[in-house]
Amino acid sequence: MNPSRTRRTLFAACAALGLTLAVPMAQAQGLWPAKAVRIIVPYGPGGAVDVVTRKMAQKLTEQTGQSFYVENKPGATGTIGASLAAKAEPDGYTLVANDTTYSLLPHIFKKLPFDPQTDLVPVSAYVFAPMGLAVNGQSRFKTLNDLVTEARREANRVSYGTGGPGTTPHFATEALGIAAGANFMHVPFKGAAEATTAILSNTIDMQIASTTGLMGNVKSGKLRLLAVSGDKRLAALPDVPTFAETGVGWSGVVNWTGLWAPKGTPADVMARLQKEIATAMASADMKSFAEGMGAEPRQVGGEAFGRMLKDSTDAWGKVAANTAFEKQ
Repeated sequence: MNPSRTRRTLFAACAALGLTLAVPMAQAQGLWPAKAVRIIVPYGPGGAVDVVTRKMAQKLTEQTGQSFYVENKPGATGTIGASLAAKAEPDGYTLVANDTTYSLLPHIFKKLPFDPQTDLVPVSAYVFAPMGLAVNGQSRFKTLNDLVTEARREANRVSYGTGGPGTTPHFATEALGIAAGANFMHVPFKGAAEATTAILSNTIDMQIASTTGLMGNVKSGKLRLLAVSGDKRLAALPDVPTFAETGVGWSGVVNWTGLWAPKGTPADVMARLQKEIATAMASADMKSFAEGMGAEPRQVGGEAFGRMLKDSTDAWGKVAANTAFEKQ
């Protein structure tokens, strides 16, 4: 046999085999998700972000047939977990959850291990929850005005807990203090759930947190809400006034939970994620879950989420400029 002809035949066969293998490979890469998807929650278990993210992970698992699982990586106001996600392979198999606190990061840290504006891409925000001011069910404070009056009388007499310095509850409580002319004593914990535990044990006086993290203890009578943010009362708790109704001059903050993906995650994966999240939020059980926590079951995705983040970051900058908080 002619050697050159043999080489040409082998080359053609190899080329054909390569094309044959390339087609299923390309198809496999396009079939996202083809394996389990990790969602990093950069806070401890039991807080609002953790509770909402686990419910969303359950829905995404049901809808796609692939496992979406939560991995808690708490610390440094959520930046440890966010940094892990920012450095992950941008293939759609590592996501990170967060809430309104993400828009606070530029006002909290002088330097971050990642760029929150570019290294993580916003996917969707969902479950928009009012924030409530909670006290122990047996607390001496029966109304928000009772609490504010005592705080005005003596600085740092009324204590409040948060999941750490620079979190949304921290800045929100400082904003309330500025509006009401009161000084509260901040007691930081490792997570919002620990702060709630401290109220339950009467270690601290109050906590401002998302209603999604408080509602269980409120419904059981272990905690009592003195006010909620937003422009209307919660259907689940019609007797609890809004902050605006109490006359403190502050309407509060609506907290949302959302997902981000590493920069470079394929556009088709981002689009599929947004579609699946929208489907989840339209489902009867997700609506029931959100409304049961006093939250609004809706989704804001893509560019609209990006604009919302920018507006939130700008608004928090004004609060940061009027507090004694120093960047870390």
